[in-house]
Amino acid sequence: MKFSKILLTGSGGQIGSELTLALREIYGAQNVIASDIKKPCSEKLETSGPFEILNVLDKEAIKNLVLKYNVDMIVHLAAILSAIGEQKPMLAWDVNINGMINVLEVAREMKLKQVMVPSSIAAFGPGTPIDNTPQETILKPTTMYGVTKVAGELLGEYYVNKFGLDVRGLRYPGIISNDTLPGGGTTDYAVAIYYEAVKYGKYTCFVKEDTRLPMMYMPDCLKATIDLMHADFTKLKHHSDFNVGAMSFSVKDLADSIKKYIPTFTIDYQPDFRQAIADSWPNSVDDTAAREEWGWKPSFDLDTMTQDMLKVIGEKHKKGLI
Repeated sequence: MKFSKILLTGSGGQIGSELTLALREIYGAQNVIASDIKKPCSEKLETSGPFEILNVLDKEAIKNLVLKYNVDMIVHLAAILSAIGEQKPMLAWDVNINGMINVLEVAREMKLKQVMVPSSIAAFGPGTPIDNTPQETILKPTTMYGVTKVAGELLGEYYVNKFGLDVRGLRYPGIISNDTLPGGGTTDYAVAIYYEAVKYGKYTCFVKEDTRLPMMYMPDCLKATIDLMHADFTKLKHHSDFNVGAMSFSVKDLADSIKKYIPTFTIDYQPDFRQAIADSWPNSVDDTAAREEWGWKPSFDLDTMTQDMLKVIGEKHKKGLI
């Protein structure tokens, strides 16, 4: 499936900032409209194509942008993430659920071709099998962010079955990027560790060394998202809740990978409230459904990711950009 004009909400975030640019490469800069509640930190995001200030709690504002640009597809990324969501749970519910309903309703009323609404491994909980977590499993999260992700998956499926709206989504694992810093998630340590390793040669981690979570490098995240966007709808048995895996490692594994290239790197541990959140999530996921229904296949493992992360961040550090 191809689209004429794509609107992204939450474009200033970790995934949105890079996905916007990737989609502009495919569809042309003027055909991909970035939006967020405030101006992005990335000047490139704002200058490489259309950018609009948008609060997703304002349904009429969403509709006006769809009309202004003749949008036929929305990638809805605007959300309050896990760590911030625990500090401000009512805000997380309001933005993550009511914002999503506004997007779905605009898409339904205006007969858009597709809505992409990411989910997360936060949809799982302590009762979920932690190793090779199945596609179909217990969803009883212990965070407000997780609650909103489960509700979002169910809403997406409801709009598919009730209204015939094409709604799709991935359960993102932790996403690691060398370009955009994360924005308040529990897996932020897996990005910060690289920056601290390059800048200072040491890192203090807010979860324990044996904490193991599913992770994905940003190039694979972008690939998974775009591949699902373009998949044949008739071949999809699932819609809003695809498990996607790439790699799974403990913090110690991550630190050891960095030490292969920075032998003097050191790490210590001071677990905080995010430890309990991490402990409620799986070690790894079974993504057979994504592989079978739309051909998902990752490209990076831990060491190839580490080499690329350290190279890019190292070059930024030499130029005084970080």
